[in-house]
Amino acid sequence: MGFPIKLDENLGLVHKNLLLELGYEADRDHDEGLSGASDEEIWRTVRTEGRLLITLDLDFSDVRRYPPGTHPGILLIRANSNSSMAVLEVLRRVAGEGPLESLAGCLAVADGRWTRVRRPS
Repeated sequence: MGFPIKLDENLGLVHKNLLLELGYEADRDHDEGLSGASDEEIWRTVRTEGRLLITLDLDFSDVRRYPPGTHPGILLIRANSNSSMAVLEVLRRVAGEGPLESLAGCLAVADGRWTRVRRPS
């Protein structure tokens, strides 16, 4: 199996399927009965399972709370809308830049044009 990824509840089956097609091991919160779970519960699961978290939730961008190097990695997607297709477009672009494994331990924020990566210091 490929690099392990957790998709937050705001990402759907189309996003999971893209990652699976690209060879990643991807699970959604929904698949594991975590829909509606608190950020803390999602975070515990992500850390326990050692998965890169892909989310639209801005709460996970707080580097004081989630400092790079202290977790498996966060990819925050900031598409021009939260539509499934707009998010998929950004996710496809980021995956095309290189292996998502390179984001391990980092906070990455991606939009339609750029991916900004904050690496562990």
